[in-house]
Amino acid sequence: MTYLFNDPADFATEAVAGLALAHPDHVAVVHGGVVRATETPQGQPALVIGGGSGHYPAFAGWVGPGMGHGAPCGNIFSSPSSSQVYSVARNAENGGGVILGFGNYAGDVLHFGAAAEKLRAEGIDVRIIKVSDDIVSNTPENHRDRRGIAGDLPVFKIAGAAIEAGADLDEAERIAWKANDATRSFGVAFDGPTLPGAPEALFHIEDGQMGVGLGIHGEPGVRDEPIGTASEIAKLLVEGVLAEQPARSEGGYSGRAAVLVNGLGTVKYEELFVVYAKVAELLEREGITPVRPEVGELVTSLDMAGLSLTLVFLDEELEQHWLAPVDTPAFHRGAMPAIERPRREKFWQAGADETPASTEESREVAAKVTAVLDLFESVCAREEAELGRIDAIAGDGDHGQGMAYGSKGAAAAASRALQDGAGARTVLVRAGEAWSESAGGTSGALWGAALIAAGAVFADDADASDRTVVDALDAGIDAVLRLGGAKEGDKTMVDAAIPFRTALAEAFTGENAAAAILQAAQTARTAADATADITASLGRSRVLGEKSLGTPDPGAISFSILMKELGQHLS
Repeated sequence: MTYLFNDPADFATEAVAGLALAHPDHVAVVHGGVVRATETPQGQPALVIGGGSGHYPAFAGWVGPGMGHGAPCGNIFSSPSSSQVYSVARNAENGGGVILGFGNYAGDVLHFGAAAEKLRAEGIDVRIIKVSDDIVSNTPENHRDRRGIAGDLPVFKIAGAAIEAGADLDEAERIAWKANDATRSFGVAFDGPTLPGAPEALFHIEDGQMGVGLGIHGEPGVRDEPIGTASEIAKLLVEGVLAEQPARSEGGYSGRAAVLVNGLGTVKYEELFVVYAKVAELLEREGITPVRPEVGELVTSLDMAGLSLTLVFLDEELEQHWLAPVDTPAFHRGAMPAIERPRREKFWQAGADETPASTEESREVAAKVTAVLDLFESVCAREEAELGRIDAIAGDGDHGQGMAYGSKGAAAAASRALQDGAGARTVLVRAGEAWSESAGGTSGALWGAALIAAGAVFADDADASDRTVVDALDAGIDAVLRLGGAKEGDKTMVDAAIPFRTALAEAFTGENAAAAILQAAQTARTAADATADITASLGRSRVLGEKSLGTPDPGAISFSILMKELGQHLS
């Protein structure tokens, strides 16, 4: 159990505050998480790493020279919101762009991605690194689609060291992906974690059994089997990871590996050392040399009972960065170079930005955009009950409400921005952020990201043409595809959005946006209705996929309705 807390709802926030008070030379609290207490050097890429709380030292414990520049911290086991990620990134970035790094989980992908869309709309170059080291969560051919667990530490350590050594954004991104592709982890669990204030663990494993490959939040593993001895478990983990050992080559992997034995919260250091002794023996038999091994609590899960083994198959470049100095609250190695690191004096705060300057032409476009968002609000209110009814058949029934809340928030934000003299780009960006925050959930994040991406096509200092409108719609759909990860046939909004985009491109002649949108909207509605014949495999209905047969996807329906209304309005 978790023994020490006040209000469980405040646990994550209070933990972050305490961390910063305990390590004032390393980190400072900002909205959504922490950043370095010192300034990011001008032009240096900012490595922003984060995820849910409850995994300390991941992620806030890794902020400091040689590793992260900031860490957005969500609630316990929950992704930080896009506004938290955005806030930390804005505070960390100083002209060199941003790398957003996180474990590959759906909520993190969505919310970090939405923050990236907003940052890009403001002209900041953003790259995304999804750590995916858990070998049981997908096949070797789909390594980048696996879950991220203890591999977070070496991937971010290596990327941070590369940045400290002078890597620009392109180089740092390349090295981070290279480290991820060389990293493999495998774990076992004996019991689940307990949330602060909860009377029971999130899950239990039968006494005397261990969950082989069980995820750190209880995600399915491969099997349960009797708990073995420390040596038997070490052998199980080593054999699992080495099944994906790459071929050795001159100038590449030569049999040297970073090795991490990680305790998840209850298995203590002496137990981990007993396991590592056998791990080291087994690796030696295979001709593998451990390079600066780490044994301890590296990526935890509150008080979860379990452990994992991580190997990074090193080449000379990766080894250089793995061995480089680092200085964070929870991870120290060597001595950092004696360079001046000025303390941070100013912090960016939400709402502190002034409205960017705009021209009269762009403000006229912004007024038209605001009118469209007002229309969306009224349409979503009109359709709320029916969309909710459709969603309740094989989902949680909240899609209509989410669309109503999101569109209402977006319309209000657009109106405020317009009153402040904002141009079209700023109006759409603020509307997108408000849609995401007001609606919540997957559809809120996707519609918010779509508006923000559309805003990046407009300008605050220029007029807009029919081409601008069509390009903005295309950019919005691209954002949905990037963030949601759905494809045609998954029974989601994408089943209407992709046919819409294809039809729009075919119908648009360069000066007929309204007519082309109307024509494409008809195609979208036909495609949305056809989702009734699809069994859901992604999105809100996937758990009850068979039950969704005979009912169209509400996300596809709402998309087609709004595109029809947009075409009619522009006409």
